[in-house]
Amino acid sequence: MAKIWLRRRLNELELFTVDVIYGRRAGAGTAVYGAFLQALSWLFSGITQARLWLYQRRILHDQPLGCLVVVVGNLTVGGTGKTPVVEKFARALRDRGRKVAILSRGYKSKSPPLWRRAWWALTHAEPPPPRVVSDGEQVLLDSEQAGDEPYMLARNLAALGVVIVVDRDRVEGGRFALRRFGVDTILLDDGLQYLPLRGQINLVLVDSHDPFGNGCLLPRGILREPIANLSRASYVFVTKSTGAPDPALVALIRRHNPTAEIVPCAHRARELVEVDGPARLPLEHLRGRRVAAFSGIATPERFEETLAAEGALLVANRRFLDHHAFNDEDLDEVLEQALRAQAEMIVTTEKDAVRLLARFRPPVPLYYVRLEVEVLGEGDGFNAAVERICFGASVPAR
Repeated sequence: MAKIWLRRRLNELELFTVDVIYGRRAGAGTAVYGAFLQALSWLFSGITQARLWLYQRRILHDQPLGCLVVVVGNLTVGGTGKTPVVEKFARALRDRGRKVAILSRGYKSKSPPLWRRAWWALTHAEPPPPRVVSDGEQVLLDSEQAGDEPYMLARNLAALGVVIVVDRDRVEGGRFALRRFGVDTILLDDGLQYLPLRGQINLVLVDSHDPFGNGCLLPRGILREPIANLSRASYVFVTKSTGAPDPALVALIRRHNPTAEIVPCAHRARELVEVDGPARLPLEHLRGRRVAAFSGIATPERFEETLAAEGALLVANRRFLDHHAFNDEDLDEVLEQALRAQAEMIVTTEKDAVRLLARFRPPVPLYYVRLEVEVLGEGDGFNAAVERICFGASVPAR
């Protein structure tokens, strides 16, 4: 009982913090809490910049792996649509003859407890090898063991020969992928802040709708490092675009990085896929139907806008925090809202679908929306990036 109470209080604090970051709350208490977060933000900024300076001056040393390493990351926490971009690059590289491995830390995956890791360090015992989510032929771990995003990538890419490896130490994960699978190209997923592993090309993703939040670093804002660190990008992908990037955003990028190619891309909803079932339906199936939606992603409003744009009647909606681990209580609440609203179907995101409990099979049809990345314009930016990666005409990431 105490554990449930504590979990609820922590969840409420996290929701309150998110509201403060996005300016959804007012009052004296909010102002005091915001000032406290700002002080922590300045401390975090100092630590972040000092760490980067130590690596740039070679006081701390990164570890080259002897193969091509492509870093895909962002300056902010969540919400840039990174996973579909990683998948698109993996497919393109594989189609051009590369043997690709994706390295991930497996955020919120089930890992050995702290006491066991401490015991290995104290006794110099050999820790377990990195976890193989996909060996390029089949999916070997579930979402709880792998993390939702690595599992989703494995499910979509395993049949194409793409290896997916999860380890907190991604240098060791990369070495393992080289030894075990003979890969020649590594995609470092969410790796811009992982400085121990050197990448030759840095792909930095920027959300066109909310590029940098309120401009503050964690925990007062959503930035992991200052906007000036756009200078580290080889390419800047402006995601979730509907056309050419906003000139003000382009000017801001150019102020900090005059040379990186800016590639606008859209995240297109392609189809509805039945959760744990064979059905794949066109998005037109949503038109005029009563839909109950739920999601645990960084930008739920984009998902909800997609459903509305396809003509769905959103009769119930439940938002959870990003990477939320659904329990029976959560899913019972979703089902209760759907039944009360007489929904004809329940729809979630692909990332959330992989986290659903196997026993959640409601009497209402359950689907997720499948997204794909589409480079806008002629696509020369994306094609040029892939050609550089494939044929070795790359320059060191700055």
